[in-house]
Amino acid sequence: MTTLTTRELNRAVLARQLLLDRAELDVPRALERVSGLQTQYAPTGYVGLWSRLRDFRRADLTTALEGGSAVQCWMMRCTIHMIAATDHAPFTAAVREPRRTWWRRSLPERRTLDVGPAAEAARRHLADGPLKQAEIQARLAADGFPKGVWPGVQLWTDLVRVPPAGTWGTPRAHVYGVADLPDVDVAAGEEHLVRRYLGGFGPASAADVASFCGWTVTAARAVLARLELRRFVTEDGTELLDVPDAPLPDPDTPAPVRFLGPWEAVLLVHARRAQVLPEEHRPKVFATSMPQSVGTFLVDGQVAGTWRHTDGRVRTDPFEPLDAGAARDVAAEADRLTAWYR
Repeated sequence: MTTLTTRELNRAVLARQLLLDRAELDVPRALERVSGLQTQYAPTGYVGLWSRLRDFRRADLTTALEGGSAVQCWMMRCTIHMIAATDHAPFTAAVREPRRTWWRRSLPERRTLDVGPAAEAARRHLADGPLKQAEIQARLAADGFPKGVWPGVQLWTDLVRVPPAGTWGTPRAHVYGVADLPDVDVAAGEEHLVRRYLGGFGPASAADVASFCGWTVTAARAVLARLELRRFVTEDGTELLDVPDAPLPDPDTPAPVRFLGPWEAVLLVHARRAQVLPEEHRPKVFATSMPQSVGTFLVDGQVAGTWRHTDGRVRTDPFEPLDAGAARDVAAEADRLTAWYR
């Protein structure tokens, strides 16, 4: 098998995440390409698409969410994602039971909690239209259900965040409605999700697939075995799998400066092999002392510092001094992002 270096994996992930060259795609198609955007903080999706798409306007994503071609919901690993509506049903079929299993095992008191009746009550309360989270919780409490049942309700009932909640102007995604999803065969949903993941983050190991999907490694291997995939190996001998014909750029391909929002999936564990976030800098981006994560910027395909928008400007904080050319490029991209904020 062909051996792929860390640099080659870095460029592959950046290309598939549309971070080497801004793409001319609409919002739903972009979300399909990158396998969704993780958006615990809704503006992350907007900044992420600004860095990935040419001439992206905030209204483009808000319109897609309001029109239903993009949806925001609990998805892989029980985290909030913005995904294309076309992926909603198959992704949900692929992760529905693993999410429930993980949730039950995460705390001892959840193992005996009967979530089904509470989920049915929530669907009944939402039958006339969306409600704020606080209202749903109040109604469930009035029905006699314990407060701790609410997170489980979101796993036993397919819900979406309803805009304008969860958009740029109203970041808190706290209004819920019932998703009307068609039935999708679980195996078909699993295969669809794996293809999307490999297309957006590959080549990847079975452990990477499991980490992204919220599955066991055994379950991930079973799905991978059903697909026709190409195989590679890392420098340490780990087998990587990939969908056919996905881009594998030359390792010397230039990687422009890019700004990413908090909780960007390209920095998380399932993409760690690409070293977009160098290990020595990981504690500066993800730490228990910083539960919200931070915005980061990339230089030559790797996180080189953090940024924030304050007093009307994007201000950067490099981890180490930048050379003159990189400093100019970072300043120019920061100016463009500042103008976009305005």
